[in-house]
Amino acid sequence: ILSDDGMQHYRLARDLELVLIDAARGLGNKRCLPAGPLREPVERLQSVDAVLYNGAAADRNGGFAFQLQPTALVNLHSGERRPLDHFPAGQALHAVAGIGNPQRFFTTLETLHWQPVPHAFADHAEYSVQALNFTPSLPLVMTEKDAVKCRAFAAADWWYLAVDAAPSPAFVAWFDTQLMRLLPDRLLP
Repeated sequence: ILSDDGMQHYRLARDLELVLIDAARGLGNKRCLPAGPLREPVERLQSVDAVLYNGAAADRNGGFAFQLQPTALVNLHSGERRPLDHFPAGQALHAVAGIGNPQRFFTTLETLHWQPVPHAFADHAEYSVQALNFTPSLPLVMTEKDAVKCRAFAAADWWYLAVDAAPSPAFVAWFDTQLMRLLPDRLLP
């Protein structure tokens, strides 16, 4: 079982505990909600198995680099998967992100040479057709996390940006070692 935001669920048994930190924002003011962005005190990082820095170009601070690499566009309405060049360079589009750092998503779209009109929503936002009815009429691209909440009422020109996780080679080697350490216990009767 992989659990997102599971660190604070102490009753949940775990074999490995990984923390993902936004490389650009770091730990913010290092305070817990509601005064800061953290759900656990900074000291909690001392008890985790590994820290990954989302958006980092190289391993750092005793942690591993991790990036999300765009792979395709997926149509919310039909499920059709298209290559990233489905939209030409310079394509204007509405960009929707209800994630912790929406600017990272908008910047990713810009690196694909599109012209996003950004629409940032709160993390874990609830969506409606009315909330996503933008003018002018342009294709809409959102995160996969947001797409899950919008499929039921998606228009024909709504897409999500599919991404693949790309951790550093050092993390992959470390993780393989951890899995090999854990697997024998699970395979024996």
